[in-house]
Amino acid sequence: MAFNYDSYLRLEKMPTLWCWGCGDGIVLKSFIRAVEKLGLSKDEVCVVSGIGCSGRFSSYVDFNTVHTTHGRTVAFATGIKLANPDKTVVCVAGDGDALAIGGNHTIHGCRRNIDMTLIVIQNFIYGLTNSQTSPTTPQGMWTVSQKAGNIDPTFDGCELAIAAGASFVGRENVTAPKKLEKLFVEAMKHKGFSYIEAMSNCHINLGRKNKMQSAMENLDWIDSITMPKKKYDALSPEEQLNLLPTGILKQDTEVREYCDMYQDIIDVHQGKRGPITQDDFKKKI
Repeated sequence: MAFNYDSYLRLEKMPTLWCWGCGDGIVLKSFIRAVEKLGLSKDEVCVVSGIGCSGRFSSYVDFNTVHTTHGRTVAFATGIKLANPDKTVVCVAGDGDALAIGGNHTIHGCRRNIDMTLIVIQNFIYGLTNSQTSPTTPQGMWTVSQKAGNIDPTFDGCELAIAAGASFVGRENVTAPKKLEKLFVEAMKHKGFSYIEAMSNCHINLGRKNKMQSAMENLDWIDSITMPKKKYDALSPEEQLNLLPTGILKQDTEVREYCDMYQDIIDVHQGKRGPITQDDFKKKI
């Protein structure tokens, strides 16, 4: 029997406004299947999105949703999670939204290890606003803001998340939707900050302007620069250059989660326990 997506969608918003062939729809369907697999009710989930093509995500899913300002998804989601620690909170943002204007919030979400999942739809460009350079645009690619070719160094969001303290980090391609679904399941099950990059195509505003004439050519290019982590780790440092590993890149269950620590603060002020000490941070999740 085919999976029924309709009960999870706001059908009055269909069809989506995403370009034909865009990978955002694959991310959407993989996410819905992950929610179904986890057995979560729609009321148990809150989806927060910002501005950009990925910002439309919250408009299409029939959960608790917040469509907020550019770069502020993690900030809004932090407040939502602290007020509703029993909810599964998921942010969806583009690479520009999450790593440029919203980069500071992403860093501090990782640092705090608050229990939410940040899905970054990574398509290497500001797609909605017509091809400006994003933090992840490869050097040498044409953009409307760097028409002679991008000279900015390419930014690896997963490496940032690992360094900033996210306790779960992963990356997968829209060319492998079942793997993407499994990654979402593991990320949402994890208690702590989960950073996920969903590598996607923008064949309209990146691909065809850089000699990739179709969605498939854009997807083939993404496949050519990614590799499962096990194979990637077996390569020499020279061979790893310009390649991105996929799969689970970090999974740490030792570090405490922020809402749990915040409850300690509440308990201190209510006289239910003594002051917080360094020993409190040695506890497992």
